[in-house]
Amino acid sequence: MDQEVVSRMRADWNNRASEDAHYYVAFGRREQGEDEFYATGNDLVAGLNLEMKRLGAVENHRTRRALEIGCGPGRLMKPMSQFFGEIHGVDISDQMISLAQERLSGIAHAHAHVATNSDLAAFADESFDLVYSYAVFQHIPSRDVVMNYLREARRVLKIGGLLRCQINGLPDTAAQYDTWSGIRIPASEIEAFCRESDMQLVALEGRNTQYMWISAIKRHRGWVDNSVRPDQASVIRRITNAASSEPVAPSRGRYAALSLWIENLPELANLLDFEVRVGGARATAYYIGSPERDGLVQVNVRLPWDVETGLQAVTLGWRGESWGKAGAIRIIPPPPMVPRLVALTDGIDLMSGTRIVSRCIKITMEEVLHPEEFGAEIDGHPVNDFDRFCTDPIPPQFEVNFRLPEEVLAGEHQLQIWVGTRDLGTVKLEVA
Repeated sequence: MDQEVVSRMRADWNNRASEDAHYYVAFGRREQGEDEFYATGNDLVAGLNLEMKRLGAVENHRTRRALEIGCGPGRLMKPMSQFFGEIHGVDISDQMISLAQERLSGIAHAHAHVATNSDLAAFADESFDLVYSYAVFQHIPSRDVVMNYLREARRVLKIGGLLRCQINGLPDTAAQYDTWSGIRIPASEIEAFCRESDMQLVALEGRNTQYMWISAIKRHRGWVDNSVRPDQASVIRRITNAASSEPVAPSRGRYAALSLWIENLPELANLLDFEVRVGGARATAYYIGSPERDGLVQVNVRLPWDVETGLQAVTLGWRGESWGKAGAIRIIPPPPMVPRLVALTDGIDLMSGTRIVSRCIKITMEEVLHPEEFGAEIDGHPVNDFDRFCTDPIPPQFEVNFRLPEEVLAGEHQLQIWVGTRDLGTVKLEVA
């Protein structure tokens, strides 16, 4: 382990904990109160609880143990503690751990620890049912540290245990990263890790984005060699758009994704070997669910780029070999690309909206083909030095950040923005 990186991470996160722990953990607004701070984690806890269906039913949840990597001041550990008989959290920052221990003092089975060497060495092999992490690996500037955490997560998981975490899957854009803008790891590297580590990859959502979620289940060594197709053929019982219950999908764009409801899907099906083809071209599977009460399993896929329109066959495959009964879906032409403004906020205090307190502005826009043609002016003053990058290649979505010109003083102002010849509108700002 690179001790220089570990020391820098600890120092930086101790400083952030002392300055405003709530802000740096739940990035959105300075000086958040307790209720607001916990509220920012509600959706995350609900999502983790949903994923825990993969662990199967249990008569007494007190028999289960969980571990959070990068627990910070305990925002998720406290509500997550209700689902386990024992829950642990680690963090590189001893200041964050002090806050977590104080926050968790009334929960006897919740324990927060300093990860002195940014690892999980304090925990025994095969001792946890769930290991999870949210918006942590995005801030680690070392690929070795992140990959070691993934290896350690596998080590401490029980057979059948679940790893649910986020990775920054954006393309590399810098020669060196810091403890805020951490290393980027592509989906292909996560897939390789799962294959080499005998992890059953069942979710890889948000590919090529900053918040790429993965779910992987620990299996016995060599399990993948025995995970063959079932004796009974799998059958596609229903196909809908992944964003709705409609039996149609556009050939590209945000809604070019399908949900398949499959009968007799192999229990050990994984995203590395399982194949779905639409119109003969391979789709990108990104989610395999748990069996529902009727025995059907939901599988979500993104359509191949510009698949032909019309009624298209949907077929299943396993390591290049076709099997199962085909289904069909109607593919329709995509709507025209219409560049539009999605959000405009203060660049630091995201929850302050158009009240600009940091003199930085963050703009999110979608369906923009030429982000380099973005332009803006405030009360006639031109804005320069834009920082722009793609946050999601699918809509596509771009983020643009810039500072206000020095000429813009406190008070109300008009911000006009455009892309090429298309006017994206005028927004009223209040500069603090």
